[in-house]
Amino acid sequence: AAEGMDLVIGVGFIFTDDVLALAKEYPNVRFANVDMSVPVGKDGAPLPLPTNLRALKFREEEGSFLVGALAALVGKSKKIGFVGGMDISLIHKFEAGYRAGVKHVCPDCEVIANYAGVTPEAFRNPGRGKEMALAMYNQGVNVIFHASGSTGLGVFEAARTTGKLAIGVDADQYNEAPGFVLTSMVKGIDASVVAAVKAVKEGTFAGGVQQFGLAEQGVGYVYDANNTALIPDAVRAKLDALTADIVAKRITVPSTREGQP
Repeated sequence: AAEGMDLVIGVGFIFTDDVLALAKEYPNVRFANVDMSVPVGKDGAPLPLPTNLRALKFREEEGSFLVGALAALVGKSKKIGFVGGMDISLIHKFEAGYRAGVKHVCPDCEVIANYAGVTPEAFRNPGRGKEMALAMYNQGVNVIFHASGSTGLGVFEAARTTGKLAIGVDADQYNEAPGFVLTSMVKGIDASVVAAVKAVKEGTFAGGVQQFGLAEQGVGYVYDANNTALIPDAVRAKLDALTADIVAKRITVPSTREGQP
């Protein structure tokens, strides 16, 4: 069925194996996979991808660094929370960046992190999300960042219940708990897909890994009329300065647990 298609796009790391197999089977069709889990060799280096396959990857750690700094700057607590979905390297990127951002602006702050599970079910468990978040809020955490799919709906529910703050992920999640969402760490999945489509149209499509970080406006955080009251101008200015430092490579944000402060 793929023959005759110009471009086939898979959205989610879960499609990695299928997209890889299809790209090899249909060399004349172009494929792109958002959040693809690029296979690595025995030495840990990424293996080359078929020339008709583009992995659309995001430097989630860079956007997470900014919301971590924000959580520490406005949270009025030395304890900051993180709720992850499935305990995998993709979600560790969010945690690592968040932790680094917190520590950058508040070296003596503590990040309390917890994961919902080790299977994909961990992204679909709002009950578990609420339970984990309530435990953190009760420990003195005032802000929790979640990277946990619909498990995060429970985190927002806990924020509403306790009157504390939560940070959304991937898209603007303000509507999940208006007034209790500090911001959301957003990924420009749309921009990455448009870039792939444009490349096909212009005949410049090339395979391989394409990264979208702060420099490419691939990640960022929501700052708009809904949350300006929660983010003082001085904090906004500080986050702008941190963004400039990351783009200029003056700050290197860790993307794995090993590289954490």
